[in-house]
Amino acid sequence: MKTNRRFISRLLSALVLASAGLSNLASAQAVSLLNVSYDPTRELYVEFNAAFAKHWKAKTGQDVTIKQSHGGSGKQARSVIDGIDADVVTLALAGDIDALNKQAKLIPADWQKRLPHNSSPYTSTIVLVVREGNPKGIKDWDDLIKPGISVITPNPKTSGGARWNYLAAWEFAKRKYGSEAKAKEFVQKLYKNVPVLDTGARGSSVTFAQRNQGDVFISWENEAYLLEKEFSSKVDVVYPSISILAEPPVTVVDKTVDRKGTRAVAEAYLQYLYTDEGQDIAGKNFYRPISAKAQAKYAKQLPKLPLFTIEQAFGGWEKADKDHFADGGSFDQIYLKK
Repeated sequence: MKTNRRFISRLLSALVLASAGLSNLASAQAVSLLNVSYDPTRELYVEFNAAFAKHWKAKTGQDVTIKQSHGGSGKQARSVIDGIDADVVTLALAGDIDALNKQAKLIPADWQKRLPHNSSPYTSTIVLVVREGNPKGIKDWDDLIKPGISVITPNPKTSGGARWNYLAAWEFAKRKYGSEAKAKEFVQKLYKNVPVLDTGARGSSVTFAQRNQGDVFISWENEAYLLEKEFSSKVDVVYPSISILAEPPVTVVDKTVDRKGTRAVAEAYLQYLYTDEGQDIAGKNFYRPISAKAQAKYAKQLPKLPLFTIEQAFGGWEKADKDHFADGGSFDQIYLKK
């Protein structure tokens, strides 16, 4: 009897140890990433995250969970600098990601060379969203400065999308009216027609579509189509005569992934954005893919229009930020006089 009891006791102990070992193995196999992104990418990354998790599980046997954080691009960059544990950032502006290097040394200075297409796996542009039937007859940027037109756009101090909006309007005016001074005057008139500055693009979407404020919403192209999809009886999308090529970039946050041991999966996550499936998901969510195959598939829903780049028009993001969005720059000069 004593022998049996001793055997049973040892067997139970072995089972407990085996159970603990299996539990530890399961936890070792599971991994979690945090993607800190900008406002309008929620739907894109919900779909992409599920696809990547399935791909990674099939390839490695490892379960991966991707958590998402969204807000104005500038605010999101600030939150990472202040300590949010982002494994990857997928922000609206290269300048916002540059701040992770300049202000906190979280990434190397040459981060943009680590992935194709300057680390921008998809592009977008800025369009105009109007009420159904376009009752105010808005066709181009110069309609936005007319008396009585209420314009919804976020705050360029906190929103990457808002900076693209601002610069698209500025360059249109510079080309049409012939000088920087005329462009500044034009943009000042535009902001006199802006009743409220939300902190991010999604907040402005809610202001326009759900709170029913404004006659026109200056919007990311993908956000415009999401509004049209959700509020099909209420809004129309208008393509202006010219707009800006927006290139939202991505990167791993080196200090975080090296500390957490998540570099391999974080790098694979961003690389998967460039695969056929990643590019197809981008196009499906109204981003402009960079692969020829996906571009051809989504050509009808993402029409061609004249686009200029930030380098061509403004000498790159560093110069644009200094001239327009730094304290005392053109936006402060314009808005303080509003």
